[in-house]
Amino acid sequence: MANQARLPVRTLCRVLDVSPSGFYAWRDRAPSPRSMSDAVVTERIRHFHAASDATYGMPRIRADMIYDGHPISRKSVTRLMRCTGLRCVSRRRGFVVTTQRDTRQRPAPDLVKRAFVAEQPNQLWVADMTYIPTWAGFLCLAVVTDV
Repeated sequence: MANQARLPVRTLCRVLDVSPSGFYAWRDRAPSPRSMSDAVVTERIRHFHAASDATYGMPRIRADMIYDGHPISRKSVTRLMRCTGLRCVSRRRGFVVTTQRDTRQRPAPDLVKRAFVAEQPNQLWVADMTYIPTWAGFLCLAVVTDV
């Protein structure tokens, strides 16, 4: 519909392999009962999602809807949340094992002996590395500090 001003409908239908009569029938058809009920339920889901500061996922939103008198299945809530792009925010910290220690090897010696104190600069340097989970994947943070 957006490109209709620039391109004729017949050309668009030919490219998409759709009949023009089928396009006009689809355009003028009333929404199906399922799509109308999905729209109503989606608004309820959006309401509960916004009320939770976007932290609730499928289980809690479903529980709120059932408590509110709108019984709904888990799969329906999941489908509608996915279609509308609603995602929950997990405040739990995920535990990801990033290294697998070989139990046959001896651990590295503790050269500092857990005494992180130095008399003057440039005497004792310590380092650490950690992985930070992000939506795009893991970031590696490495820090080297003069004690």
